[in-house]
Amino acid sequence: MKNNYYINSDGQLNRKENTIYFENVNTRKPIPIEKIYSLYIFGSVTVSSQALRLFSMENVPIHFFSRNDYYSGSFYPRKSKVSGDVLVNQADHYNNDKKRLLLARKFVEGACKNICRNLSRYDRREEKEAIENNMEELGDVKRITEVMNVEGRCRKIYYRAFDKILPEKFEFSERRKRPPNNMANALISFGNSLMYGSALTEIYKTQLDPSISYLHEPSARRYSLSLDLADLFKPIVVDRAIFYLTNKGKLTEDDFREDLNKCLLNDEGRKKFLERYDDTMKRTKKHRDLGRKVSYRRLVRLECYKLVKHVLGEKEYEPFVIWW
Repeated sequence: MKNNYYINSDGQLNRKENTIYFENVNTRKPIPIEKIYSLYIFGSVTVSSQALRLFSMENVPIHFFSRNDYYSGSFYPRKSKVSGDVLVNQADHYNNDKKRLLLARKFVEGACKNICRNLSRYDRREEKEAIENNMEELGDVKRITEVMNVEGRCRKIYYRAFDKILPEKFEFSERRKRPPNNMANALISFGNSLMYGSALTEIYKTQLDPSISYLHEPSARRYSLSLDLADLFKPIVVDRAIFYLTNKGKLTEDDFREDLNKCLLNDEGRKKFLERYDDTMKRTKKHRDLGRKVSYRRLVRLECYKLVKHVLGEKEYEPFVIWW
């Protein structure tokens, strides 16, 4: 079985035959390439050219994060699944205002419904009703900026509930990204970056182009389709991990470091979050349409397949909404 691997310390990645070796002053750990699904690297890790060639041959993407836990970029091997039809139609759905608007609405609708499921879980009726009221405007919007305005208002309402859900010592106040100014913001930023990398990995396994998106504006500096897809899964993967780790006392003040007006997870805190995140992505649920169990990671891939069918005109896209 292939797994995601997370490297959380300084060292080197080298290739020997079909095995990747991670080495630092304390460790020399062999990882058979056939067991690696994707790789997440935090901090200063040197990757040899031989190792990169092996990752490319085995279609393993690598996601890099800085010492401040910011997503830095990805090593994106040459795609093995390419379709001219998908690419042309994916671009057409971006260039056609009506088609793009439909998909943008769908992404926001799905994300907000998943947010509402979280709010119901923690009995936050006031915020849930406020978000549902805002969502009613999606049927009348005419431009992408209006869709993003609805999403922005809904997320602002959602984040207001965090101070009611999180323990008092994890006071949230407001969303701050660069840099995160408190423990709650540090957790959200770190988790969202992981979700972005997971979405990008699954896009890579399909015929979709990650740079053509619908809700978020395409950019030369990011794979923006990953942002569209990640929004659907952040509430049930990232936010639920945060709620669990903080309310169960798994994370404490000792798992963070503060420096120059910013707050970040330390190595131990990062390790705890990564373990919870990875456990969640491996967790399985019986799919109500497929009739078999699928992992959360597979759900992200299925979302890509649904998008492919939509742009090819085979079946209209309906966003993932948690049913359990």
